[in-house]
Formats: sequence, structure tokens, C-alpha cells
Amino acid sequence: MAEGGTARNHAVAHVLEEIADLLELQDEQPFRVRAYRAAAEQVRGLAVDIAELDAAGQLDAIPGVGKALAAKIHEYLTTGQLGYLERLRAQVPAEAVALLRVPGIGPTRARQLIKRGITSLAALRAAAERGELRGIPGFGAALEQQVLAALATPEERPARLLLGAVLPLAEALAAELAQYRAVRAVSPVGSLRRWRATVGDVTLLVATAEPDAVIAALPNLPGVERVRAEDAWQVLEHAAGVPVRVVLVEPDAWGTALLFWTGARAHVEQLAARAVARGWRLTPAGLVDERGRRRAGADEAEVYAALGLDWVPPELREGAGEVEAAAAHALPTLVTVADIRGELHAHTDWSDGADTLEQMVEAARARGDAYLVITDHSPTPAVAGGLSAERLREQHRAIAALNAKLAPFRVLHGAEVSILPDGRLDYPDDVLAMLDVVIVSVHNQFRQSREAMTARICRALAHPMVDVLGHATGRLLGRRDGYAVDLEAVIATAAAHGVAIEVNGQPDRLDIEDVWVRRAIAQGVLVACTTDAHSRRNFDYRRYAVGQARRGWAEARHVLNARDLDGLLAWRAARRAAHQQG
Repeated sequence: MAEGGTARNHAVAHVLEEIADLLELQDEQPFRVRAYRAAAEQVRGLAVDIAELDAAGQLDAIPGVGKALAAKIHEYLTTGQLGYLERLRAQVPAEAVALLRVPGIGPTRARQLIKRGITSLAALRAAAERGELRGIPGFGAALEQQVLAALATPEERPARLLLGAVLPLAEALAAELAQYRAVRAVSPVGSLRRWRATVGDVTLLVATAEPDAVIAALPNLPGVERVRAEDAWQVLEHAAGVPVRVVLVEPDAWGTALLFWTGARAHVEQLAARAVARGWRLTPAGLVDERGRRRAGADEAEVYAALGLDWVPPELREGAGEVEAAAAHALPTLVTVADIRGELHAHTDWSDGADTLEQMVEAARARGDAYLVITDHSPTPAVAGGLSAERLREQHRAIAALNAKLAPFRVLHGAEVSILPDGRLDYPDDVLAMLDVVIVSVHNQFRQSREAMTARICRALAHPMVDVLGHATGRLLGRRDGYAVDLEAVIATAAAHGVAIEVNGQPDRLDIEDVWVRRAIAQGVLVACTTDAHSRRNFDYRRYAVGQARRGWAEARHVLNARDLDGLLAWRAARRAAHQQG
């Protein structure tokens, strides 16, 4: 697919998601909201340009897109506008959608705020500062303080953006720019290049000796609606609703500019201090010695080498010991997507997945994986359509039938088992015993005290048949903070019982956070880089899980599913044998 198609797909997905937001604020039927969100996910993950499907009259071939929705997409693609969306916008205050992005403020609370005339982030913050939120049913003093913390910066500041929502767009625009003759090099920079879970903005750094030619090309990029100059850069207003900064630099300053625009402040300051210790100056335009001679600048690795350092992977540039490690030639060899041998966490339409067992298996095989673990939900999260013990046995037979045909590829039978409030699991031991991999997760009663939640999770990890802890904090970025839990105690318990901890690649989870990945592997705990796939397209989330693990200094030897099938099964067998002997 042309990269322009990627940008166009993102623009359409953004429109569908805005419709879902507006419908939620109007208390529309949940199934309609879910339909638009599901369609947005399908459109964003298309392998072809949606305009090509429209031209061929095949929009309704997209899963979840019926004739009515296809007509809306066609209207938007051909006119650049959508009457239905404009009518919805007219029924909701313009800034009210932003209320949904505040942690703790879901659709129900947002509607309560709107009824009381609180229809913007500025009005919400003012009400919280006056202590008025705590009097609204369902809010309370604790949520009021949470709102104040979330809105502590000026209201003009844009919301944090999910890495998974904007990285594909940044990559698509960068690929488009790279095709122009005047562009010598281009890269996303800032926290986006460091693969932080959320980013404050999207910035592309461009090396060029012909800045006017590049600026002239910017309005022609797919999805760009307007270009404006702002300070020393150009700002692209994109149809996907994401402003993109484009910074132009001379080619001979590419390396130092890339370094300055990528690293966290602490990282760059440490590099600058090393330059000063040599009598030099590190600037975005180059590394200059005491005589004003240029020592390095055009190549990033060259700049690090001139400072006596190994090149530092962007994910590590946080000022957290990586400079010292680079000086001692002790940086880790970080895990890569290519190191991952199989998927450990995937759902099918047996529970809350969108695709069949067979479709998920074929997609995993097509990606070159050696194995796929099917982990549909256990009964407790009723909304997820969890499997009863009998249904699980039926699925076990279906998986066995598939394996008879697919060797050497292997489908392993697992389950994502809910941790009950007291730490018990919601399958009995005889059911757990038939599974190849058991993932345990918290799916309800998130507001338990820190002590109770910690005890709950640790009790589950001590169960002899538990293999992996799923999404350990339960956070949903931009929507729900993680529950209160002592992760130090959880990691220690996982280490004691040989349980792995998941690094969940869902863009709104990326759970656990990178700092805890680093602490886990320091204690000998394996991590599992998973997608928590609920459709075939979600397998693409693997790179986000790996990116989070890389930020936590993880090497392939620290990652459970970087093992081949024999290695995974041997690990599982050794754990069960150890528990039996214990």
C-alpha cells in the first residue's frame, strides 16, 4: 500500500472514532458506539488504501462496515466532509469530547458534567478548584483531586497521544517525505523515537540543503489540510487530527540535531557534560572542539564515538544509566521483533475476539511464528463472553484437531484466567491442568486497597499452575489509571514462583511500564512480549510490546516468547516439575 493510503486510512479512522465519542456523550446505544470503534480499528489496520476499496465499491467488504457505514465513508472520501458527523457535532458542545480524555471521566460522568454546564477542560478544572465536583454523584473528593492532577498544566496543552495511535502516521509521512529529492534524511524524533507509551507531540526531523523545496512539498503530503510556520519549524494540520511539526536542518548537522531532538533532557545534558570535560561544546549544529573545529555532526554514531561512547539505542536515552553503560561498553543487546518466536496471549470469537480460531491461527502462521497460544477468557468477566469449563474442553478438542493438520506449527491451548477478589482463580485445578499456558489477570473490583490488591495478585502467582501475570496494573492510558498495587512485592513473588510478567502491546495498555520491566529482569523474572490480540490485525501490536521491553533494557534472553517451541515447553515442564517437588 502507498504510504499516502496509510495516512488516508488514519484520517477515516479518526472520523469514525470521533463519531463514537459523540454518540457516547449523547448516551447512544452501546452497540452503536462499539460498531464505530470496531470499524475504526479495522480501517486503521487495512493493508490497502481505503480509497482503492471505495473506487471498487468494496467498502462493505471491510469487517464491521455495512452498507450504511460504507456510504458515510464514501461521502467523506469524496467530499472531505461528512454530514452525519457535522450534525452530531452541532448537538454537543465543541470542547466536550475532550472531557472523555481525562482519567476517571467516562461517558456517564461526562454527560453529568455537560448537564451542569461543564463543557470544556477549562471549566472542569475551575469546578475542581472550587471543590464543586465532589458534590456530583459518582465523583467524590478523591476523583476531584485526580482531575486536578490531570489538568495541572494550561488548558491549551494538547492531550498526551498514544504511541500506537500516532507512530504509524509519523512513519507514513516520513516515508512520503523520503521520496523527495531535496530530502537527504528524515526521522520521527522526541519521545516518539524513544517509544514512550504516550507522547506530547509528533515531530519529524528532516535533513535538507534545499529547505524551500521541502516546505513547498509539505502541502502535497497525503492528509495534510494546512501548513503554517511556527517558530523555527513548519506545522502540518493533518486530517487525522494530529498536528505534526517538521524541523529542517542542514545535512552536516543531521547527527547532532537527531541526538538533540531525540534524547530526554537528562541524556543530552550528560552528553554535553562529557563534551565540556574534553574542552568541547555539543550543539544541535555539531560537536565543536576548543579551536572551533567541527569534530562530528553529520552522523549520530560518530557523535557518540567522539565522546568515547557506544551508540545508545533511542529507547534508552532517558538519563537512567545508559551513558555510563555506553562508556563501559556494557549496553544491553536489546530484544527485537525478529527475536519473538510466537504469541502467548490471543483471543478468538469463542470469547471476546473478533476472528475465528482458524483465522487467528492462519494469521500467526503467515507471520512466520512457530506457535500461537489461544487464551480466551475464563467465566468471570461476563462482558467478555468467558468460557465455561465445558466450553473450554470443547475448544481443547478443536485445537487438537487443528494441530493434527498444522505440524510443525503448534497451537497451544491456554486461557486468560481471572483473579478473583480474594486471589483465587475462577477455574478449578483440574481444568487448569489441561492447559498449556495459564495467564492470570485482574478484571474487576479495581478499587481494592493497595494492600488487598497486592495480596490478591500475589496469592494468584503462588498457584502452581500459573505461568504468566497479564497486564499487571490494569491501566488504560488516557482512560483509567492503574489500580493501587505494590509492584515490588508482585515482582518478588513472581521471582519466587518462576512466573513471567506480561508486557502487553495493546497501545492503550503497554502494561507493565518500562521501569518495572527493568526491575523485573534484574530480579530474574522473565517478561512476555504479547499483543493481547483480539483480532488478526492486533498481531501488529507486537512491536509496541517489544518497544516497551527495550525501554526496560530487556534482551532476548529475558523474554519468554523469544524461546522456540521446545524452549517454551521445556520451561513450562520444568516449572510444573519444580512445583510438584516443592
